[in-house]
Amino acid sequence: MIKQTSTHPIQINDTTLRDGEQAAGVAFGIEEKVAIAKFLDAIGVQELEVGIPAMGQEEAQAITAIANLGLNAQLLGWNRAVISDIQASIACGLKRVHISIPVSDIQIAAKFQGRWRAMLEQLRDTINFALDQGLTVMVGGEDSSRADDDFLLDAAQYTQEWGASRFRFCDTVGILDPLTTYQKVQNLASVLSIPVEMHTHNDLGLATANALAGIKAGALSVNTTVNGVGERAGNAALEEVVMAVKRIYGIRLGVDTKHLRELSRLVARASNCPVHPWKPIVGQNTFAHESGIHAHGVMKDPTTYEPFDPREVGWERRFIVGKHSGRHLLNKVLGQYGVILDASDIQSVLDAIRSWSVQAKRDLTPEEILSLVPQARKTHAVG
Repeated sequence: MIKQTSTHPIQINDTTLRDGEQAAGVAFGIEEKVAIAKFLDAIGVQELEVGIPAMGQEEAQAITAIANLGLNAQLLGWNRAVISDIQASIACGLKRVHISIPVSDIQIAAKFQGRWRAMLEQLRDTINFALDQGLTVMVGGEDSSRADDDFLLDAAQYTQEWGASRFRFCDTVGILDPLTTYQKVQNLASVLSIPVEMHTHNDLGLATANALAGIKAGALSVNTTVNGVGERAGNAALEEVVMAVKRIYGIRLGVDTKHLRELSRLVARASNCPVHPWKPIVGQNTFAHESGIHAHGVMKDPTTYEPFDPREVGWERRFIVGKHSGRHLLNKVLGQYGVILDASDIQSVLDAIRSWSVQAKRDLTPEEILSLVPQARKTHAVG
């Protein structure tokens, strides 16, 4: 059962400005980071992971600028379990810090030469330092999905005992399926008194599904990125998680979904990564209809082939005329321009549209469709 209480409601902790920007080839400027933060805050995202203060220079300047905006959203800086990282977060004006530690054998071997006790001691000392500075501390278990279950639980309980306010379950390389995610997160959530946060990657195309499985298992916070931008194959997409929780579970996360498309385009420009036409929620084809059967159904009743009203996410329904279009849609399009054809002329135009669409590998513009009308009339007049 999904837990949602007034004390710990399910919330979004968006990491577009940290994990999203870590995508290969993506680099936000200060103005872009500020603009994205302001937009996320304006539509109601509750928490923003704004970057890595220890990077210094322009990154620290951007984080400081965001911290000085006076946003409603809680701001979080990402840190290693290193006191100098915490000091860098403080220097940027942050009051909340996320501390990441490796919890799988693979990661502990790579970063602590397998010395897990030394890792935990370093974490404890870093948490203590941060708390002494009056900071709120969250801890993330890097590679939780590949960690030994008992060790993961022990590490999470230690972080709770040492004063952390939340534990992040990370599917760092995106290898889980939703059923396994549910089991692992339920084990954590049933034991911890602090909230569990989901952090999922999309290497197998399951980031959003795994995030939802975690929520179903009792996680109360979920990391997202706009458009799913992020390392390798990306992260759970903000727009997908928000709409899935809303439509599947009936839970509104306080995010104004009407601006999701606009936000998507802002991040697409800043990341120089165009949104794929078939991208769920925000892709150009999301509410575009070409198939004759589908278009006819939607013209009669939009719910036949649409899961929700496109206006809910800032879109408008579009009808596309191409290879798979039928007479009903063509009549509708031509009627908008005052053109009425008999059945034989309609079929001639439709045949010409299908041929043109195959050759051009695209749908046709209204001007191109209208250009075929005189030819169809002439052909039947001669006949």
